[in-house]
Order: sequence, then C-alpha cells, then structure tokens
Amino acid sequence: MANAFFEVPIASNEPVLSYAPGSPERAAVQAAYAKMKAENIDIPMYIGGKKVNTKEKVKIRPPHDHKNVIGQYSKGNSNHVKQAINAALKAKPAWEAMPWQDRAAIFLKAADLLSGPFRAKMNAATMLGQSKNIFQAEIDCVAEFCDFLRFNAQYMTQLYTEQPESEPGIWNRMEHRPLEGFVFAITPFNFTSIAGNLCAAPAMLGNVCIWKPAETQIYSAAVIMEIFEAAGLPDGVINLIYTDGPVAGDIIFSHPDFAGLHFTGSTKVFQNLWQTIGNNISKYRSYPRIVGETGGKDFVIAHASADAKEVATALVRGAFEFQGQKCSAASRAYVPKGLWREVKKYMLQDLEDIKMGSPEDFTNFINAVIDERAFNKISNYIANARKSKKAEIIAGGQYDKAKGYFIEPTVIETTDPKYITMCEEIFGPVLTIYPYDARKFEETLELVDKTSPYALTGAVFARDRTAINIASDRLRHAAGNFYINDKPTGAVVGQQPFGGARGSGTNDKAGSILNLLRWISPRTIKENFVPPKDYRYPFMNPDE
Repeated sequence: MANAFFEVPIASNEPVLSYAPGSPERAAVQAAYAKMKAENIDIPMYIGGKKVNTKEKVKIRPPHDHKNVIGQYSKGNSNHVKQAINAALKAKPAWEAMPWQDRAAIFLKAADLLSGPFRAKMNAATMLGQSKNIFQAEIDCVAEFCDFLRFNAQYMTQLYTEQPESEPGIWNRMEHRPLEGFVFAITPFNFTSIAGNLCAAPAMLGNVCIWKPAETQIYSAAVIMEIFEAAGLPDGVINLIYTDGPVAGDIIFSHPDFAGLHFTGSTKVFQNLWQTIGNNISKYRSYPRIVGETGGKDFVIAHASADAKEVATALVRGAFEFQGQKCSAASRAYVPKGLWREVKKYMLQDLEDIKMGSPEDFTNFINAVIDERAFNKISNYIANARKSKKAEIIAGGQYDKAKGYFIEPTVIETTDPKYITMCEEIFGPVLTIYPYDARKFEETLELVDKTSPYALTGAVFARDRTAINIASDRLRHAAGNFYINDKPTGAVVGQQPFGGARGSGTNDKAGSILNLLRWISPRTIKENFVPPKDYRYPFMNPDE
C-alpha cells in the first residue's frame, strides 16, 4: 500500500533534434521511412485490447504519392461502436480505482518510448501518412506529444494537491473524480500530437475513451496505440475505431453514459455535434463536458515601425509550413503600403528559393496537402483569385495532382479587405495580403477584429511599443494565442497553452491544467471529528 505523497519527474520540453546530414537521427528516420514505404500493412481497430479486423478494407496512400499503397485499415460499423462503448465501461471501474501514480507512470513511460525507441517510426509514419517534412513531423508527433504526456502528468499532480482549508475539529478534502461514463475523442489529421492528447488527457485523469481519428491520420494513430500498449495501458481504457462520423455519432450521442466530447476539427461539425448533444440532453446521466478547438482565420498585422525582413520571414513560415494546414497558420496579413514594398521583395526571394515535393527529400520545405478533397477546395480559391479584379496572385498559384496533391505556396494581394480569401478559412498554402494606409493603423485593427468569426491566433509586428500596446488592447478578444513580433504558429506545451474562442472553440487550452479540469468531477468531503449531540443553538436560550 502506498504511504507517500509522490512527485512525478519535473516536466521539461522535449528537445527537437536537428536531423542534419550525417546525424544518427537522420539515418534512423530515413531507414524507417524507406522500410515503411515499401510495406503494405493491415491496420486493425483496437477494442477492449483486441485487434479487430473487418472484411471492408480502405487503402492508405501518401498524399505526396497517391498511386503508392502503404497499407489499409479495417472499416468499422455500428456494432464496433457498441463494442467499444461496452469495452470502455467494462474497463472503467478498475481504471478509475487505479492509484494516480500508476496511471501517470503509464503515460510517462509512453513519452520515453516515443522519444526513444519509437521516435524514428513515429516520425516516419507522420511523414508518410500526413506528408510532413521531418522538422514538422519532429515538432509535432514527437516533441509536442511527449510534452503533452509529461506536462499533463505534472498538471495532474498539481490538480490533486489543490485542497480546501479546514476549521478546528473539521477536515475538508477534495476528491477529483473522473467523469461518470465515457469520453468520445474526435481527432484531426494535421497534428499527430493532438490526436494522441485528445484521448490521453482524459484517460490520465481516470476516464475511459472511444477514439475516432480522421481517416487520413489512421496510419500514425496506429503507432500511437502501439506505444500505449507497450507502456502498459490496460485493455479497454482507450478504444480506437474507424467508422464514419454519423455511424459513431448516432450511437454515442444517444448513450446514457456519454460523459464528454474532446474534439478538434471544423467549426461546422463541432456546432452540429453540440446541437445534437443539446437535443439529447435528457438522455444522459450527467451533463456532458464539451471541449473543442475548431477553425481559424489567423492574422498578422504589421505596424509601420516593423522590421520588413522579420515580417517577411514570419509570413513565409507562418503561412506555408506544413502547407498551411495548421489551425494557427497565417492566412491574412495587413501590411502598411510603404512597408509592403520591402516585405514583398523579401517574401518573393524566399518563395523563389523554396522547394516542394516528397518529405523523403529533406531539402523540400513544402509537401503535399492531405487529400484530393482539400486539393480541390484550395485550388478553387486560387483559380477564382486569378479571375478576380480585386485580387492579384503575386507568387505561386500553380497546382498539380498527377502524382501527389501539390499546391505551390500562393500569395494573393488584394485591394479589398473583405475579399473572400481574407475572410474564409482555406486551410492550405494560401496567404492574402491587404496593404493598408499606415495612417489608419487603429482603423485597421478594428478591421482585423471584425473580419472573421474566428479568434484562434494572431500576431502584431512593431518596434514602436505604443503600437504594440494599442494592438494588444484592441485585439484582446481576436485571438486566444497572441504573438508579438513572432509568427502566429508554433505554440509550445507549458509555454503557450493553445486554444481560441468565438468560432474557434471553447478555449480550454490544451497544454495546461485548464484542459485537465474539464475531465474531472470534484467531490467535496467534510469530516467532523466531534459531531454535536444537541440540536439547540446558543441563540435559542431565553433572555435572563
């Protein structure tokens, strides 16, 4: 029996390896990539600790080489959803009763497995399945995922130590229980770390989960489950299923034990799910927790005092890393007309130098967008801009899907601050610039704030501190993650907890204790050491 107050190892951010020529990590990931590219693996669902295969197989193809099949996954149906729920609820009593330090140990071990023996495989899976270059894969599927696991263990201990005060003769305690039921995690394609965290964070607090990843992330999701199994996660705590969204939703959102939704994806889908949950509210044993991070139309605004080279670099990196497929990617920029001439020069120089192709070639900065549907949507915006009198394509604008879903980094300059690509989320390598009158900085701040329904990330560039203060104040509600003289991407766990409000989600800040608070149901316990034996109070005595 444990009789000590345990402290988990102090969390620190996982170092991002360089993958420079000649480095051992470069050789390891190249070997893993080549091996996995040549294989054709069969990926099962994971339900109650069992690998579940079905007759319906869906082929997995790299976005940058869609004629090559690297595997297939077993498509599930409604019966598999029911099996996953039953497996989760069966596992719940033992998992909930497990001492917290043992739950922590499982996920801390997973982090060390990920950063050690699974590092090359996890990177290669994300590079192949999601078309990320090695740097984008490393900061996502290894460094950030390790950070989520380690910092969440630290936040969990912080949460459990939060206790109420007690008066003489009374001992007040707070128990941080998991939710009553199961959590449904719906995860996106663009970040392997988010996919792992959305099921792992509730589970660490003693919850059980049903996990449905995006179809285009299943290849790396299977590696995550492999790591969890190797770390000793008990059967049924996290159940991984591959079904259509409506198939899973019809059963899960009607189940009385549905206790929470952990979601990252589109705003429209999240709103529909919220509405469904609301319509079914009388069916549930408790009020479900709803946590979501959705879309963004992320901005950069430069003041006339900004450094042109700094702005240009931030726009190129912020808009085009991972093909602009980040919720935080810079998608609209407001640059003073005088400064824009210099920023434009630097940007065009950088874009002329950038290479595009397979992540297998480490010299490529840009890779493919995730699938044909995304390719068609993004290229349609570019085609319309080419015909518009309000827009001019000044860089890129070409696209080709013969071998892979490749779209050049595209910069659009517009005379209309409400032009469609300044307002609508594109989720691809398209950046629109609106050159504004430098004398109208404060009016432009208001434009930034009111143009988009989203409020995820944004950045201001300025040397003038007064301009920075004005922008920070006027844009207080325009971004949940606000950057000063830095690109609006690259939030780090424990440093910049991530999330936005308005149309961008519930702002429950993944990478902080705030997110974990959503997955507990506190119970206050009051113990009276000397209970009273007379119902009468002193005020009831008669006057003498």
